[in-house]
Amino acid sequence: MKSSENRTPDGGGDELIGIGSLAERFGLATHVLRHWETMGLLTPSRDSAGRRRYGPAHVTRVAVILRAKEAGLSLDTIRSLSAEVDPAERRDILREEAEALRSRIAAAQASLELIECALNCDHEDFTRCPHFRQMVTDRIGRDAPVHVPV
Repeated sequence: MKSSENRTPDGGGDELIGIGSLAERFGLATHVLRHWETMGLLTPSRDSAGRRRYGPAHVTRVAVILRAKEAGLSLDTIRSLSAEVDPAERRDILREEAEALRSRIAAAQASLELIECALNCDHEDFTRCPHFRQMVTDRIGRDAPVHVPV
């Protein structure tokens, strides 16, 4: 391969890397990067043999995508937050995502409280504990007693 094919398209000094190297850097399978490309999240250049070549901006973009996914954003949402989106629209999308995340956090917190209640219960069978039953009833959202199978 010519050394010029391993340089960034603008002729800069940063080396371009192949799909395998980029995937390995982030612990991803190469098909993940190909999928992100089909979704419009990544746009690698190609060398003369048609192989994908990734530069420093792609490395940053993959890190951003992974961080957004860790925050619970879907690939469609990540694509919607691209630079071409109107800033007001981007804020609206982020507000919706923040509210969804708050809901997931509240649900996870309620689940954790229920589990901690069971772990800290002095009853031999925590499902018989009045406090645990009340927490389950509260989570169900009605005043009906909790029926625990025997």
